[in-house]
Amino acid sequence: MTVRRSLRHLLLASAVAAATVAAGAAALLPATPAAAAVSLAAVVPAPVSAQPAAGVTYTLPSNAAIQTAAGATDVGTYLAGILRPSTGYALPVSTTTGTPASGIALLLSGADPSVGAEGYQLDVTAAAVTLRAQTAAGLFHGVQTLRQLLPPAVEARTAQSGPWTLTGGRIVDYPRYAYRGAMLDVSRHFFAPDTVKRYIDDIAQYKVNVLHLHLADDQGWRIVIDAWPQLATVGGSTQVGGGAGGYYTKAQYADLVAYAASRQITVVPEIDMPGHTNAALASYAQLNCNNTAPPLYTGTNVGFSSLCVGKEVTYTFVQQVLNELAAITPGPYLHVGGDEASSTTAADYTTFMNRVQPFVGAAGKTVIGWHQIGQANHTANRVAQYWGTSTSDADLSAAVSKGDKILLSPANKAYLDMKYTNSTPLGQSWAGLIEVQTAYSWDPGAYLTGVPATAILGVEAPMWTETLAKLADIEFMAFPRLPALAELAWSPQSARGWDTFKVRLGALGPRWTVQGISFYSSPQVPWGTPPATRSAYTQIQAESYNAQTGTQTEATTDTGGGQNVGYITPGDTLAYDLDFGAAAPASVTTRLASGASSGTVQYRLDSATGPIIASVPVTSTGGWQSWTGRTTTLSGSATGVHRLYLTFTGTAGADFVNLNWLQFNR
Repeated sequence: MTVRRSLRHLLLASAVAAATVAAGAAALLPATPAAAAVSLAAVVPAPVSAQPAAGVTYTLPSNAAIQTAAGATDVGTYLAGILRPSTGYALPVSTTTGTPASGIALLLSGADPSVGAEGYQLDVTAAAVTLRAQTAAGLFHGVQTLRQLLPPAVEARTAQSGPWTLTGGRIVDYPRYAYRGAMLDVSRHFFAPDTVKRYIDDIAQYKVNVLHLHLADDQGWRIVIDAWPQLATVGGSTQVGGGAGGYYTKAQYADLVAYAASRQITVVPEIDMPGHTNAALASYAQLNCNNTAPPLYTGTNVGFSSLCVGKEVTYTFVQQVLNELAAITPGPYLHVGGDEASSTTAADYTTFMNRVQPFVGAAGKTVIGWHQIGQANHTANRVAQYWGTSTSDADLSAAVSKGDKILLSPANKAYLDMKYTNSTPLGQSWAGLIEVQTAYSWDPGAYLTGVPATAILGVEAPMWTETLAKLADIEFMAFPRLPALAELAWSPQSARGWDTFKVRLGALGPRWTVQGISFYSSPQVPWGTPPATRSAYTQIQAESYNAQTGTQTEATTDTGGGQNVGYITPGDTLAYDLDFGAAAPASVTTRLASGASSGTVQYRLDSATGPIIASVPVTSTGGWQSWTGRTTTLSGSATGVHRLYLTFTGTAGADFVNLNWLQFNR
């Protein structure tokens, strides 16, 4: 371990070392000059056409305005919300019927006809930035490109110094596939609405337009169904590992759907059946063939549960669930699962699916199912989602022969919960290890044997959450692979290539650092240098202390920051020299693991007996590597340079706490 002699500049450091498992103690960054304008071709996903204008740049002035067509004010307001905090500019948003000669314009006319329903045309001159599209969705996707053409510091939530310069030229861009998805499993572990919204914002940056929510499985039922209320109150009461679980009310679900729609993302809800149904079976005895409810399940096995195919109440249940879900889902699809039904005979599986698929159509929706649904009758416009690990499959072939469109999610390429390497502390490896190049280097249009390119509807990146319990886990497994898969779904095959992609991907690292996105710093990627952003608090690694008494440093496989942690017992002290700057933080987040039954981590200023600015309660998290983050409001107003002392109170000889990192928040 290296003991730092001074951390006074630590709050200007990159957060990437704290957010990336491969990193150790946080690295200090020197102040950097203004970066050169980003190349038009440096965008992820790669655009269809990018033509720079030699010698032309546009620099956003402080008096700039955003003017939009009448149907694009929401997109203009969204863009202003991104740019205002970092630039400090007012950036008023107003409507226009013409073509503004200055500032930023978002127009619904005049785009190249090739852009279609979701594409855009971006023109950057010395005087103005003009985005044109045929729809608000196209403008929104163009805004994501515009963001990447600005310096990474534009993503900061505090005022930065700029300048905000773009390369001149024209981009004409549109998607390869209409369906570009990401799936989030909220059943194995439940994620609160704010976490789901954060993931929506994450994926929207890369022109993903579908969020598939896996709402029900053996471990949890996550949506209220009025006709069957115990699905949520009983079936939603736990999760993998035995945590409290949770569920979405219909109002919360509707809010998530509306939030996604504001990011041009359609929500596809999934109720997996006839297998993966233990949470439902545990909620209602009558859904079981033996009329006995099994216990709730908190493990990770699959294939052991099944709805009772021979009971008529099963179909009453399914129809009522699908009808209620359809009523609060404006998108065109309902996903009925259909995978890993090992406890359902082949004959019963077909009988069941042939009964329930028409319920989806009757509710005004289109069926999506995992590719095993190819065993059942075809329904109009049905989509089979392929998750296999080979390039051919009998059920897939059956689905194609019946006229299904295919959504590609091959587990050995697109499953975001697969480990990157054998040493990845999260995720699984049953489908193989998926480094970034593996996720990127395949062609969806030519991947499946005997399946024509015209049958491919799109690509989706599933995130199963048996091992993922919080936002940082989700983001670490998604980044950088999610942008790689998003490029497969958006960009033409002719625009793609690993050697150029890895450079474009590496340039996004500094942007993710500013955004606070936890990501895996793959050694396959040449990562850019994060900017030194002003007034941005960063994570302080616990072992990077200036002084200590009684503590020791231990190695850990923790994913939340450095791989060494500070192990302290009652009476031990850690001290850090740091500069809070002119603006006092509002709270502190402490990432810790503990076997303690009681005690507190006390934050004191200037001495081990100085004023307490925070007291973080410590109870057992389940062991020395079972991590949790606890955010505590600060008392007082800490500004300027201080030595910060952390002490632990508890029962001597019995209690301990491992400190991973601490982070001050505005």
